[in-house]
Amino acid sequence: MVKYILVTGGVISGIGKGVFSSSIGTLLKACRIRVTCIKIDPYLNIDAGTFNPYEHGEVFVLDDGGEVDLDLGNYERFLDIKLHRDNNITTGKIYQSVIEKERRGDYLGKTVQVVPHVTDEIQDWVERVSKMPTDDTGLEPEVSIIELGGTVGDIEGMPFVEAFRQFQFRVGHANFCNIHVSLMPNINGEDKSKPTQASVRELRRSGLSPDFIACRTKGMVSDAVRAKIAMFCHVRSNEVLILPDCSTIFKVPTLLYEEGVVDYLKDRLQLTVSPTNSILKQWKKLGEKYSSSSKCVKIGLVGKYCQFSDAYTSVIKALEHACIASNSKLELEMIMASDLEEETRLNGNAVAYHEAWRRLCCVTGVVVPGGFGTRATEGKIAAIRWARLNHIPLLGICLGMQLMVVEFARGVLNWHDAHSSEINPSTSKPVIIEMPEHHTGIMGGTMRLGKRETIFKQECILKKLYGNVVSISERHRHRYEVNPDFVDNLEKEHLHFVGHDTEQVRMEVCELSMEMHPFFVGVQFHPEYLSRPMHPSPCYLGLVLASMNKLRAYMQRDCRLSPQSCTSDEYSSEEEGQSSSVGLPTNRKQSFASIVSN
Repeated sequence: MVKYILVTGGVISGIGKGVFSSSIGTLLKACRIRVTCIKIDPYLNIDAGTFNPYEHGEVFVLDDGGEVDLDLGNYERFLDIKLHRDNNITTGKIYQSVIEKERRGDYLGKTVQVVPHVTDEIQDWVERVSKMPTDDTGLEPEVSIIELGGTVGDIEGMPFVEAFRQFQFRVGHANFCNIHVSLMPNINGEDKSKPTQASVRELRRSGLSPDFIACRTKGMVSDAVRAKIAMFCHVRSNEVLILPDCSTIFKVPTLLYEEGVVDYLKDRLQLTVSPTNSILKQWKKLGEKYSSSSKCVKIGLVGKYCQFSDAYTSVIKALEHACIASNSKLELEMIMASDLEEETRLNGNAVAYHEAWRRLCCVTGVVVPGGFGTRATEGKIAAIRWARLNHIPLLGICLGMQLMVVEFARGVLNWHDAHSSEINPSTSKPVIIEMPEHHTGIMGGTMRLGKRETIFKQECILKKLYGNVVSISERHRHRYEVNPDFVDNLEKEHLHFVGHDTEQVRMEVCELSMEMHPFFVGVQFHPEYLSRPMHPSPCYLGLVLASMNKLRAYMQRDCRLSPQSCTSDEYSSEEEGQSSSVGLPTNRKQSFASIVSN
């Protein structure tokens, strides 16, 4: 039978339940236990597809096209599993299912109520999704980690808390565990336990008594404070976990392991565990490697929502993964694209304009991520033009690729009116057009979503980075595409569309040859969604290596891994005529353990 771990939060939202849940799953997977994760978001939206990134961060896309909360991205990156759209439960989905059943007559004329009908639907959904395989074995998971979004006491979360109050009896005490994550602030040098006591009291009042309390703190706390929390929160002292702030989230699994989480869960849920020290060592080395690297690579992220880093979580993580592989540390410049526009200077904000350009001119590589709408597009185009003319490595993702095409059409073909029909419907040169089959008049869930195959039609940079494969499968999220009517004109000027979809209609990859530019690559898909700490995305790895002036030598080595030199501080520059020591497995799916174990 599946074992269930419910992770709740108290005091404040955004306390780190997602990273905590992912780290718990990582430890269990290291013990040869099959794990799945579920995220519950108690809002009425059906999914995250129409969210404002400033409110909820990025929208993460799954293989099946599900647009879900960014925490599912954490689960997939840490556990290296494949989740489904139903792994993200929302109040909207639950109520939609209940109402559909009522309309079909499934309730046989009964009065449909929150209890028991909504709470039963929640429990049924959790049990069903917890049995869905998440890896290539096709076997059912043994442990399901469920993160309840928000904080205990929120009105919108009450039906879910009640559902799990019932669920603990439905599955039995030995199969259900509740871990409560809370904040322990430090005021004037004193650790305050009252907020945690209050949130646990609220949780117990709702019928759930936590088995384990995880306290987020600035640093380690005394045993006296730990004992005080245990006394007032109805747990033993060894069931109070102290989680001090870490320099990188890659250290969290190791921290939890050292706190004895595995042993506790083994006893509490009667699990049979077989710890694999190699995996635990990999995560420890991963954290140490990222923190200790002395070589920085400065990448500029030119985006629309740069005031809130969560809007680009997967992009930032993919850059970090690539930096770890190349034995460097990411120095990220988040540059507001709108500040790069001439209009900003003319409107009296010359300081922001010149500061944005100063920061952009200091980077060694640029990534232009996806997005929607007209705002800040001219700023992105200006950044692309600067990177192209100054031979600065550039990676364009989704809209970023589309604007690369727009900039190239304007700057090289001299089509000054060239644009995307999304932004300028009346342009005479619509180099980017809407996909008509995805225009339904409904915003949510109507894009080209999910994992799709891209076929390389010729030798190119990206094909080599992916290991000289014939095709790749990456996740998509877009409504617009390159206009095939203009592809010949663009290719005559050496902007090559080297990858297309299986129908050979949609342009998926464009690039300039390395003879013309060190790295000028655009992709219609989102490679960041499949990047993993030990399996970095080849697209982002290529950008980072090019930014370090090491891509050419890496490709001359057939993209092979050189473990000894990869962990060495003795990096040699291509400008010095020496081959790069950075490398990766030709097959991306090969183990990355050798990078972090040396």
